[in-house]
Amino acid sequence: MKLDLMVMTVHPDDAELGAGGTIAKYVAEGKKVGIVDLTRGELGTRGTAETRKQEAANAAQILGVHVRENLGLRDGFFQNDEESQLAIIRCIRKYKPEIIITNALEDRHPDHGRASKLVNDAIFLAGLRRIETTLNGEVQEAYRPRLQLQLIQDKYIQPDIILDVSDYWDIKEKSILAYKTQFNASNNDDGPQTYISTPEFLEYTRARGREFGRNIQVAFGEGFTTRKLLGVDDLFSLR
Repeated sequence: MKLDLMVMTVHPDDAELGAGGTIAKYVAEGKKVGIVDLTRGELGTRGTAETRKQEAANAAQILGVHVRENLGLRDGFFQNDEESQLAIIRCIRKYKPEIIITNALEDRHPDHGRASKLVNDAIFLAGLRRIETTLNGEVQEAYRPRLQLQLIQDKYIQPDIILDVSDYWDIKEKSILAYKTQFNASNNDDGPQTYISTPEFLEYTRARGREFGRNIQVAFGEGFTTRKLLGVDDLFSLR
C-alpha cells in the first residue's frame, strides 16, 4: 500500500501527541496515512511493551490509520547505524510515502533527537539505488519522500509551519488517552506517577495546541519544523 503520509516516530504515543490532529485530518480527507513506531517503548516507567502494543492498536483504530507497524528497535539504546537505517529504508520503500513526519530535532528525551537524525539519514539513503534492500524476496525500488517534517515535542521549538487541526482535536485527545498506562493515569496501579501521567500534562498539551492555533487565528494547531526551505505555488493560499 502506498501512503500519502507516514508518521515515523520512536515511541508508541509520540505520533498521537505531536501529530494526532494532523493524522485525523488527513484520514478524514481520504488520504492514506500510516504510523511506524521505531521501538516498543519497553523502557517506559509505566506499563509494559505488551500493554503499549495494545494501546497503540487502540489509538490507531481511533485515528483511523490504514497501517501501523513497529520496527522493534531497542528502546533507549538504538543507534544511527547501518542495521537501523536499513530497517527504516525497507519501510520507506515498502510504503513510498509522499510525506514523512518524525521526531523533534532536539528534545528533553534523548531518544527523540536521535530518532530524528536516524530517520533523516535513512530517508536520504532510501533514494540511493545502489543500496539494495529486499521485501518478501523481491528487490525494492529506491524511493525518497518529497517532504520531511519534524514534530515539536516537550521542548518548545519555533515552528516553521502550523496546521489547523481544530476540527480534529477531540480525536487527537481520545487517541492519546488510549494509552491508559501512560496518560491521565493517577487512579491506576501500572506504576509510579511520572511527568506525563498526571492530568496536568494533558492540559499542557492542550495549551500548546491553543497557542499554535492562536498564531494562525484558529482554535487548535499543530506545529512542525522543516530542515529545508519550503516553496508554495500561491501566496494567497497562505494565512
